[in-house]
Amino acid sequence: MTKISIIVMGCGGVGRQLLRHIVSCRSLHARQGVSLRVVGVCDSKSLVVVPDVLTMALSDNFLLEVCRIKLDGSSLLTLSGSGECQVFKDSESTKKIVDIASLLGKSEGLALVDCSASSETISVLNQVVDFDCCIVLANKKPLTSKMEDYDKLVAHPRHIRHESTVGAGLPVMASLNRILSSGDPVHRIIGSLSGTLGYVMSEVEDGKPFSQVVKSAKSLGYTEPDPRDDLGGMDVARKALILSRLLGQRLNMDSIKIESLYPEAMGPNVMSVDEFLGNVSLLDKDIQERVHKASLNGNVLRYVCVIEGSRCEVGIQELPKNSALGRLRGSDNVLEIYSRCYSEQPLVIQGAGAGNDTTACGVLADIIDMRDLFP
Repeated sequence: MTKISIIVMGCGGVGRQLLRHIVSCRSLHARQGVSLRVVGVCDSKSLVVVPDVLTMALSDNFLLEVCRIKLDGSSLLTLSGSGECQVFKDSESTKKIVDIASLLGKSEGLALVDCSASSETISVLNQVVDFDCCIVLANKKPLTSKMEDYDKLVAHPRHIRHESTVGAGLPVMASLNRILSSGDPVHRIIGSLSGTLGYVMSEVEDGKPFSQVVKSAKSLGYTEPDPRDDLGGMDVARKALILSRLLGQRLNMDSIKIESLYPEAMGPNVMSVDEFLGNVSLLDKDIQERVHKASLNGNVLRYVCVIEGSRCEVGIQELPKNSALGRLRGSDNVLEIYSRCYSEQPLVIQGAGAGNDTTACGVLADIIDMRDLFP
């Protein structure tokens, strides 16, 4: 039985769903000859860890209790009296994680699984890679930080997996890595990588006012609490940067041209969320005119990333109605990959590209994919 020791960083929607999946897949993994040992779980403030990481693991009941208290908005500190774990706070948490990594990394191995959305994890990850630990990411920020941070994380490619940073559980990274490993150069990628913006653009194509679609998307839970977090394009830009760097481009975030769907005068520093929603109808006419102009050319508008050589752009593009991206409806992600072998007809990857369940499944698959690195 291959034993994989894990520390899960981040107890938000994805982190909690991952813990539930680990518990529910025990019998499946046993048949595959794999045992996942969760030795620690941390949130932004504290870390719970077993007293002896060499011989113990957090029980399934304890992991489900972690999910319950975090769903209720409580702190991991409330578990300090359980008798099953030790609790560390703030900087002590970071030091303890590094200590565990130094103990397990060179012996039986350790996987650090970052399900947070924080840049605070970067320094920890940069330290643990020195101990031959494996890194699994749903968090995009470590891969979109400075090039020196990125270089250190990917210095040992077999020890890092980050499928869920782009397209949730879709096989984007796996497909690109297979193409690149075969010596087939990828010369162009174009993709709709935001379920929220995919929904918005397909709805305005049907003639609905932009403002109505944005409010509807918010009420359906498709957007962040502040819709501008989606409409600004930064999330898509991070995904585009990850793909560009995977193709060998040494770009930083300020190298990417990003089109926001709202002007600076309606930004978070100027307007509250309610004020923005009260004024978003001012944007309807411009979007409607762009939709009409595209339709006269037999095209549709999609919010996409375009990667071609050192060019990396994020914004609205006119695309043929009969293309994979042009046919896109709803909140799916679609990625078109053009290479020497896929020159006329691109390789198309399509499916649900968001959601805690889908993302957590992608993370779990990445962990299992590293099984041959553990004794």
